[in-house]
Amino acid sequence: MSHGDGTNESLRPKLVSDAGNVAEYGMTEVKRQTSTQKARDYERVGAAIRYLEDHVRDQPELSDVAAAVNMSEFHFQRLFRRWAGITPKRFLQYLTVGYAKEALRESRSVLDAAFEVGLSGPGRLHDLFVSCEAMTPGEYKELGSGLIVRYGFHSSPFGECLIFLTERGVCGLAFVESDRESALRNLGAQWSLAALRHEPRATSLVAARIFGDDIGRGQPLRLVLKGTNFQIRVWEALMRIPPGCVTTYEALGAYLGKPNASRAVGSAVGRNSVSYLVPCHRVIHKSGLITGYRWGHVRKRALLGWEAARHEERGQTAA
Repeated sequence: MSHGDGTNESLRPKLVSDAGNVAEYGMTEVKRQTSTQKARDYERVGAAIRYLEDHVRDQPELSDVAAAVNMSEFHFQRLFRRWAGITPKRFLQYLTVGYAKEALRESRSVLDAAFEVGLSGPGRLHDLFVSCEAMTPGEYKELGSGLIVRYGFHSSPFGECLIFLTERGVCGLAFVESDRESALRNLGAQWSLAALRHEPRATSLVAARIFGDDIGRGQPLRLVLKGTNFQIRVWEALMRIPPGCVTTYEALGAYLGKPNASRAVGSAVGRNSVSYLVPCHRVIHKSGLITGYRWGHVRKRALLGWEAARHEERGQTAA
């Protein structure tokens, strides 16, 4: 893996030269600050989830959970309203095994329809919010040789994230679990022959779109997927699962015509390197347990709870 400081004019972020660009970057800065606040909020949310896991048999009161993260119950309520749009009591209900089982049942008919149409349809996913292309077998073997990958670290509602970006689109999105160096090394492993360039200004625009409210506006966000043919099929199937829905490894295998390949499906899910956009967090154990996530099971539970809250809010608005 090489880190280049060379200058390629076609890859340089454009300078702010007119009022329109000034407005665009101004809005991006507002979104960055909002995202930073949500990232701070997530740290408290994650701590609350860990506390609940450690004290599940005690069935702690909301005041106990708030105290465990050094907050008053009032400010704990405000935190969840700001981060998830709902009360902490409601959010925590989304994390129960009972809710997960019910979500699996309710998701089945939605996913049946999505996969019936989707697997024979074009590669436009997420209700046309995202489009994806797979690297060719030759490109896959080259490990990014001759490719320039821009990267940057950014705040998100689920903690700090790392984005990899090529001229063809987003090729990596990871959450920072321990430290930035480890995150960069792990995500960069499959691009070991590419030139990695730290260009956070370029990737900040992508981060603002991914975690903002305008991912569905304009042209679809382009993803570049790098994997075996089977892995690509699994990842494309993951992108058919709408927010608020969940499925199991067994069901995902059945949708792919591989009902006895749950272990292989699970391996492919675990190899996904474009988190959130390729929503591997929406696959859970058939028992309803939320485990097995490359970026930590606490973050997986936070993601699912956050999406369930958004899904419920949209349903109420539509009604």
